Amino acid sequence: MKKKAIWLILILIVAVGGWLLWKKSTKPKGPIYRTATVARGDVQVSIQTTGVIQPENRVEIKPPIAGRVEQWIVDQGKRVKQGEVLAWLSSTERAALLDAARAQGQAELEHWQTFFKPTPLVAPLDGVIIVRNVEAGQTVTQNDSVYVLSDHLMVKANVDETDIGQVKPGMEAQFNMDSYPNMNIEGKVVKIALESQTVNNVTTYEVDILPDQVPPVMKSGMTANVTLIVAEKKDVLVVPAEAVTREKGSSSVLVPGPSKKARGKPVEIETGLTDGKRYEVVSGLQEGDSVLIASLSMKGAASSGEQQVNPLMPSRPRGR
Repeated sequence: MKKKAIWLILILIVAVGGWLLWKKSTKPKGPIYRTATVARGDVQVSIQTTGVIQPENRVEIKPPIAGRVEQWIVDQGKRVKQGEVLAWLSSTERAALLDAARAQGQAELEHWQTFFKPTPLVAPLDGVIIVRNVEAGQTVTQNDSVYVLSDHLMVKANVDETDIGQVKPGMEAQFNMDSYPNMNIEGKVVKIALESQTVNNVTTYEVDILPDQVPPVMKSGMTANVTLIVAEKKDVLVVPAEAVTREKGSSSVLVPGPSKKARGKPVEIETGLTDGKRYEVVSGLQEGDSVLIASLSMKGAASSGEQQVNPLMPSRPRGR
């Protein structure tokens, strides 16, 4: 029994040792690669920030005289033109005279209404009435804000001082609103503040973005998520940034070798715009070419579902 046990132990030791030797011999030498294909796409360099939708000019319209509102004509939400009548007012004297005439009969009232004309309240500029604070018959003073008018709605965004050097008037921008996250609105930068604002030790500059078209749902006070487009290339050849090696001012990628025995070979390329994730390929590669990307480890590549490629083995060429 003892001899049998010893033999079993020896067989087990030999088996484990053989398995370890086999495992070591089958372990790939060098890094593990995955492949990526050169394809066409868009590359955009942008600045992300937030802002608030506000009117370019917010005007409180106050009556030219103290008295009584006889009739309001324009309600909240209506777009008006400069000089358009918003309401009719009676001065304190006219209101008292009309009240006395009304007590003497309709004919007397109509006589004084024709003879003593009311005072119009007019819009000082083109815009949209966003607040109406009066009702007919209400007494007002010259300090009361009867209407509030706004002209162009725009986004006022705060840009960090580290990014403000890239922002220029006329730069294209896109934004959506928290209330309508799927509505992307295009616009342009129209003004950059010359004076900074510092909040919680963060220095920012206010940037005004005027939308190309203002949708009806866009309202003053809404929060906007803004993308300022610094540079953009559309429908260009792109390659993952992790496939590009930059050294001494030149860029190169590793492509599969032409045969089973040939290792992956470096190819110098000319790159253009990059967004940090992809590079524009100006020359050196064609659409459909394959490039190799080194994985950190076999375990990491396998767990992420990436294709493992031995650089000794060429990948099947794509249509060129």
